[in-house]
Amino acid sequence: MKELSENQQTQTTPCYILAVETSCDETSVAVVKDGREVLSNLISSQIETHKAFGGVVPEVASRKHVEVITLMLEQAIEESGIRPRDLSAIAVTQGPGLVGALLVGIVAAKTLAMALGKPLIGTHHIAGHIYANRLTHELKYPAMALVVSGGHTELVHMESEGKFKLIGRTRDDAVGEAYDKVARALGCPYPGGPHVDRMASEAEQVVPLPRVWLEADSYDFSLSGLKSAVLNVLNQAKMRGETLEASAVARGFQEAVVEVLVEKAVRAVRQYGSQQLLLCGGVAANRGLRTALQERCEREGLELLIPPMVYCTDNAAMIGAAAYLKWQRGEISEFDAKADPGLSLEEWSVQSV
Repeated sequence: MKELSENQQTQTTPCYILAVETSCDETSVAVVKDGREVLSNLISSQIETHKAFGGVVPEVASRKHVEVITLMLEQAIEESGIRPRDLSAIAVTQGPGLVGALLVGIVAAKTLAMALGKPLIGTHHIAGHIYANRLTHELKYPAMALVVSGGHTELVHMESEGKFKLIGRTRDDAVGEAYDKVARALGCPYPGGPHVDRMASEAEQVVPLPRVWLEADSYDFSLSGLKSAVLNVLNQAKMRGETLEASAVARGFQEAVVEVLVEKAVRAVRQYGSQQLLLCGGVAANRGLRTALQERCEREGLELLIPPMVYCTDNAAMIGAAAYLKWQRGEISEFDAKADPGLSLEEWSVQSV
């Protein structure tokens, strides 16, 4: 990570960051002003393509990114109303994610940055999800982030802006991954999370399922056992010749997941003295989780921030918001920066306050 010139660091003109996100199966390009104002945010989803395979196929995802990235770069700049030469920097998701998909975005971002003579800012995908909240809310520190997505389930403590400390993570399946596996067992198409959420909300009955708390003082999560419990319930019912209502199973699964997420998040907020709880990631769109967290935080007198739906799933606007943290401090990337599927959130933290 290199530093901007003193001239660039002290400028008072607006900062316009063009951001690129290609970590998985959404291609997205955005232009964000001063880390808060979204001037354009284009998203091309591959859901229909991967639905036929029952999940994301990495090689197919990479090819789809290649097909649309150039046109989306042009359209995002045009819709923003900003001339290319007026951009301050080019940001791109450097990791984590699918390595082939990340490479497409990084090559595109490097090429544009070199062509325009602009700085490059390699950005952490989860930092983007967390700072998606900053696009619509004012953040207060210290803060606690509950990150729930297809590949991540984490509790992240932020003592100050851009400083991340991981205090809890999943030991096996992430929440979104578990939802998709349970949905498949219930006969739902990919992506399964929204189907399970809908069925759970409509269910009049519930199949009781275990809560996985782990050690008494642990903020880690484990979902593979709960997923197995769902499969066992379904298999035992089948062996007995009984028919279980899929919605009742979905409700039991969702209640078991949500109760643990909410309880650990609230406990972490209390222990670390956080001023706010931030819900982040694709599963933040889950209505059951949003409702449970809102109700619990209201009872506890805690401030809960949840991004609008469009900023919950993968998008480039959130990458622009996170990249601005680095821009403010003059921390930019070398042009030999590589895609890093295992990029550490804590190590990506800003170096100066």
